[in-house]
Amino acid sequence: MTSRRAEISVVLLLLAILGAGVMVFLMGRQLSVAADAASASMSHVQILFLGAELLLVAAFSICLLSVLPTIRAQSREHGKLHSLTDDLRRRTSEMELAALTDGLTGLNNRRYFDEALAQYLEEFTRIGRPVGLLVLDLDHFKGINDTHGHDAGDEVLRAVARCLMEHARHHDFVARLGGEEFAVIVPNMGHEALAMFAERLRLAVERLALDVGNVRLRITMSVGLAVAEGAGSADPATLVKRADVNLYNAKQAGRNRISA
Repeated sequence: MTSRRAEISVVLLLLAILGAGVMVFLMGRQLSVAADAASASMSHVQILFLGAELLLVAAFSICLLSVLPTIRAQSREHGKLHSLTDDLRRRTSEMELAALTDGLTGLNNRRYFDEALAQYLEEFTRIGRPVGLLVLDLDHFKGINDTHGHDAGDEVLRAVARCLMEHARHHDFVARLGGEEFAVIVPNMGHEALAMFAERLRLAVERLALDVGNVRLRITMSVGLAVAEGAGSADPATLVKRADVNLYNAKQAGRNRISA
């Protein structure tokens, strides 16, 4: 029984006791009149009714002065506890979300990426479908920070993050790995289709134009891709390493390009 229901039950009990007390009082009055008119032989009945009245008054007083305040106090404490519990749950959810989210861009962070990649590989390998991975790194990003300041660099990162999210499919997984490096997990897409998808992302970022003071910044990125298409290629660390090697090759070949 909840505290609220218990409180209502006590109020109903008080009303019942009060009603019974009124009835006993009225009956006692009638018996007193009858005793005066008839004889004194009914005095013991009057005493019993008086005792009943006193007991009802005592029960009423105990419920009103002790039981009801106690239940109300417990109800208030229960309400406070419930509110505190809800607040703790909300804070826990916020902390869990913060632990998996990059604070600057709002993308998934490296920790979440590692967990997601392992799960994607496990599930899609089980059904015999490929999982593609793109590792993307902004070109000459240090020069942007050094020349225009870190605020401009942060705005570039946020703009790239928005661009990647806008062009990714709803079931792709976009993350910021750290610094100017991003990643996209692309399930159910083979090597050729993944290369075309990576090129669309590269072109979308290349078309970005950000105004910083009197300067319009142009952004490019290099992309390394890898595809897991079988049980032997389903190791997350191996897949990431292959994509990193291809990213390095794209940088060495002149940047702003894709390497597979």
